[in-house]
Amino acid sequence: MKTIYENRELSWLRFNERVLEEAEDERVPLCERLTFLSIFQSNLDEFFMVRIGSLHDQNLLDKDARDSKTNMTPAEQMEAAIARSRELCKRRDRVFAALMERLGEQGISLIDFHHLPAQAEKKLQTIFRKEYIPLLSAQIMTKKQPIPFLAGKEIYAVALLSSKTEKEKLGIVPCSRPHLPRLIAVPDRPGCYMLAEELILHYLPLMFPGHTIHSKTLLRVTRNADIDADAIYDEDLNYRDHMAEVVKRRKKLCPVRLELSRAVEPALMKRYCQLLNLTENQVFSYAAPLDVGFFSSFRDQLRTHADLFYAPRRPQESAAVDPDRPMLAQIDEKDILLHYPYESIRPFLRLLNEAAADPAVTAIRMTLYRLAPESKVVEALAEAAERGKRVEVLVELKARFDEENNIAWSRRLEEAGCHVIYGIEHIKVHSKLCLITRMTEDGPRYTTQIGTGNYNEKTSRLYTDLCYMTANQRIGEDALMVFRALLEGETVDHVPNLLVAPHCLQNKILDMIDGEIARAREGLDARIRVKINSLTDRTIIDRLIEAGKAGVRVEMIVRGINCLISGVPGETDNIHVISVVGRFLEHSRIYIFGEGERARYYISSADWMTRNTLRRVEVACPIEDEDAKRRLETIFGVMWDDNASARDQTPDGSYRRRYPGVEETRSCQNWFYDEAYRRALTRSEAEGSVKGLD
Repeated sequence: MKTIYENRELSWLRFNERVLEEAEDERVPLCERLTFLSIFQSNLDEFFMVRIGSLHDQNLLDKDARDSKTNMTPAEQMEAAIARSRELCKRRDRVFAALMERLGEQGISLIDFHHLPAQAEKKLQTIFRKEYIPLLSAQIMTKKQPIPFLAGKEIYAVALLSSKTEKEKLGIVPCSRPHLPRLIAVPDRPGCYMLAEELILHYLPLMFPGHTIHSKTLLRVTRNADIDADAIYDEDLNYRDHMAEVVKRRKKLCPVRLELSRAVEPALMKRYCQLLNLTENQVFSYAAPLDVGFFSSFRDQLRTHADLFYAPRRPQESAAVDPDRPMLAQIDEKDILLHYPYESIRPFLRLLNEAAADPAVTAIRMTLYRLAPESKVVEALAEAAERGKRVEVLVELKARFDEENNIAWSRRLEEAGCHVIYGIEHIKVHSKLCLITRMTEDGPRYTTQIGTGNYNEKTSRLYTDLCYMTANQRIGEDALMVFRALLEGETVDHVPNLLVAPHCLQNKILDMIDGEIARAREGLDARIRVKINSLTDRTIIDRLIEAGKAGVRVEMIVRGINCLISGVPGETDNIHVISVVGRFLEHSRIYIFGEGERARYYISSADWMTRNTLRRVEVACPIEDEDAKRRLETIFGVMWDDNASARDQTPDGSYRRRYPGVEETRSCQNWFYDEAYRRALTRSEAEGSVKGLD
C-alpha cells in the first residue's frame, strides 16, 4: 500500500529542516542566517521538551498505544525522531562551521585553547582567577553527596576526577552565572572571543585542587516540559496559584536528552546515563557549542553592516484606515482587514483605546493567550475598567511557556477592576476574539474583532497574521454567545455564523468539504484552498483524500507539521501542498471553499489539528466584505506563486525548493511589503492632494 500519511513528529522535524535550510542558504544575509540557526536550536529544544517528553509519558502509560497515521508505538516514534534529530544536528554542526568562517571574514571569531598564544592564555588565566573563581561553585559527587539538580538547558562543566584517597569521582561546575558574560574577549586579539564555558572547562584543575582530571566535557540537560496542569489540580489553591506551582514543577521533570560538547569514553557515558536515568540513545555529542545564543551579540556588533541583514521594513498604516476618524465609526461603515506585519497593529490598539474612552461603550470582552512583555492591549483594557466599563477577560494561564507572563498580566487586570477568568477545565481557550458593546438609540451595537494570531505587539512585527474588524451584528451576537458560555465555564454547542471549536468547527469544515465533493461528482468545478500552520486531524485528512479522489482540486499552504502526503499517484493526485518558510513566521489561517461567486472565506485561530478542532476553544469567522474576500484571494494566490521561500511537498513526503534554475524569484513576503508601502504612499499622496485643494 502506498504511504499517504506522515508521522507527526517526523513531519515536524521536516519543518525544522526547512528552518535549517534558511541558515544554509547563501542568498540569505549572514546575520539572518545566524538567526535561523538559533531558531533551529530553540525549536529542537522545545521539540524534545514537549513532543519527546509527551512520547516518554505515553510510553510509561501505554507502551502499546499506536499513532493514528503510521501505527507506530511511542517507543518507535521516539527512536525514529531521535535518529532523525541526530542527522539534523550533524548537519547543524556543518552549518555552524560555515557561518563561523563567514563571520571570520567580518573580523569576528571564536577561539579555543588549542589556537591560543601563550601570552593570551596567561591573561585569560588571570581573568579566570580574579573574576570567575569567586563566583563559581564546584561540587564533587561522593557516596554521601549525590548528583546536584541539573537545570534544564543550563551548561555544566563535568570532569572525572581522582585523588590520592579516592578514585573516579565526578566534579560538576555550573557555567551559567549572573554577572558572568557568555562571550569573553581574548586579550590583544580584537574581534576574537572565547565562550565562558570553554574557559571554565579548561581551568577546571583550578576548581578542583588536589585532584587529577582524567576526562572532561560540557553537558546540557533537556527536561520534559509536558505536564498536564488539570491532572494535578490542587483544589486547595486558587487556579492562578495552581498554575504558578505547575511552572515550578515543570522545571524539575525528568531529563529526556543529554547533550555533550565532545565525545567521552563509553564507561563515562554509561555513568552519565545512569545518573540521569537516560539511555545512551538519548545522548548527543556535538562539534558546535551546546547553545548558540551568543549569536545575538555578534549580530549587534555587525549592525552597521546593512548588507548582512534583511533590508529594514516597517509595518505601514493600512490604506483602509483613516487616521483622522474614530475607528468605531469607520468599522460601522465598512469591515477592515489588517495584514500583519505588513500593516501596523496600531488601528486595532486605537480601537481599544477609543472604546475605553467612549461614553457609549458599556463593555469590552476579550480572550488573551499570549501577550507582549509591555502590553498596550492590557493597558487599554485596564483603562477601560478604571473608567467604569464592564471588562471581561479570559486569560489562558495554560499557554505553554507563557504561564508566568500571563499570571502577572491577570493580576494587573484584576487590580484595574477587570473581571478575569482563567479558562476552562481540560480545554485551552486559543481563540482570538474581542467584542465591544455600545448602547445606541436602537439598542446594543456590537463591534467584533477576530484574529489569527495573538494580541502581541512584538510578534505582530514578526508573524504574518490577519485582524478582521466588523460591525456585522450577526457576528457580534455569535461572539456574545461564545463569551457568555466561557464566563459560565462552558463551550457553545452551536452558533449560526462563527465556527467554534470544540463542538461546531470540525463538523462544519467536513460539511463544506462534502459540498465540494458533491459538486465534483456532478462534474462541476470544485476547489478547496487552505493556509494553516499544521495538519494532523485524521478525520479531516481522510475527508480531503476523499475529496481529491472525487476530483476536487485541493491546494494547501501548510507551514509546519503536515501528516498528509500529497501527489501520491492514485491516492492524492489532486492534492498539492506547499510550505513557505522565510523572513517572517507564516501564522495566518485562511480557509476557502469553492471559487468565484460561490466561494466561502474564513479566517481562524485554528490549525487543522485534533487539539484545535476538538480540544480547544477556537473561532473561525466568515468573511463577507467583498474587498476583504478579494484580499484573501490575493494573499493566497501570491503565496501559491512564491518561488523564493516556498517548497513543494513531493510524493515521498520530502520538500523540494522551487528556486533552483529560476531566472526571476518572486518572494510573497517581499511582495506583500512592497504592496503595503505602495498602498500607504498612494493614500498619503491622495491625502496631500486633498489638503492642497483645501
